[in-house]
Amino acid sequence: MSTTDLQPSASLQERAKSVAPGILLSGTVAMASLFISSRYGGPVMLYAILFGIAFNFLAADEKCAPGIQFASKRILQLGVILLGASVTFTEIAGLGWATAMLVVSAVTLTLTLGWMIGRSAGLSSSHSTLSAGAVAICGASAAMAIASVLPQNKESERNLILTVVGVTSLSTIAMVLYPMITHAMGLTDMQAGVFLGATIHDVAQVIGAGYIVSDEAGSVAAVVKLMRVTLLAPVVFVIAMIFARQSKSSDPQNNGAQASGRAFPMFLLGFAALMAANSFGLVPDAWRSGISEMSRFSLVVAVSALGVKTSLKDLFEVGPKPVAALVLQTMLLAVFVAASVLLFARMLPH
Repeated sequence: MSTTDLQPSASLQERAKSVAPGILLSGTVAMASLFISSRYGGPVMLYAILFGIAFNFLAADEKCAPGIQFASKRILQLGVILLGASVTFTEIAGLGWATAMLVVSAVTLTLTLGWMIGRSAGLSSSHSTLSAGAVAICGASAAMAIASVLPQNKESERNLILTVVGVTSLSTIAMVLYPMITHAMGLTDMQAGVFLGATIHDVAQVIGAGYIVSDEAGSVAAVVKLMRVTLLAPVVFVIAMIFARQSKSSDPQNNGAQASGRAFPMFLLGFAALMAANSFGLVPDAWRSGISEMSRFSLVVAVSALGVKTSLKDLFEVGPKPVAALVLQTMLLAVFVAASVLLFARMLPH
């Protein structure tokens, strides 16, 4: 065997060695976050960011930097791909066309008007898209998937961290407040599940809020939330196509950010393929929970890596505008869904 034949294997080993320290750091932060969340409660994504920020001094370390970068990009994409095993077409079809139309309309409205809200608040076009997309679809997971196809500049990762922190915090607040809102609106358990699943950002908080109302509301809320998750792939694809047309943003607030350079984010093919396989029964039931846990852990590792790369000084320099935009986008989504549920109550599940 020649030396040339050994080069690919040697190169792979060198790559693995270079990323191992950073991945180990990110994984350790992720496991600590999961432990604290399971032991004492609270949003695991928020813990991952805060614990990660504590290790920001290692972000520029030559041993850790490659692995931190790998975790924040590639492990993120793996987590998004594995999300596909959480969804089946049958579960979604069971809620009927009216619920599907409500979810699609809510996501579309939040993306478009939410983008306008962000721009009005002085955010860049890409930051506005990131914020609106995170609110419209599935919180932190959507934010990370969308960020992977947006133009990259020195503020991109800071904007992503702000968005993840914002939607996670708002999800926790909504988990407490929204069940009371459904009671005040006089919704049935099924309708309350539709409202909660269509408005709260993160999956864990959706389920938590649903089961505060009732077991039936909790199961309905989870499926409606998964219906929103299925829209992640087409939304990210459209966003990628839009920004791929721009070799350089004309928006001065983007600081000359370069486009992602990829018209189609290939990891979305994995998401779609796994969702289709799961829908056709090709993914054994015994595997689904394991794949779901792997997806969750991968996303927590990615967020931990982003936390390590984040400086508190940079976050404090941003000001209140991104937070105000997220709050207004969240209110827009909640008001639209609430009005739709009341207006079309007869068409929705009872």
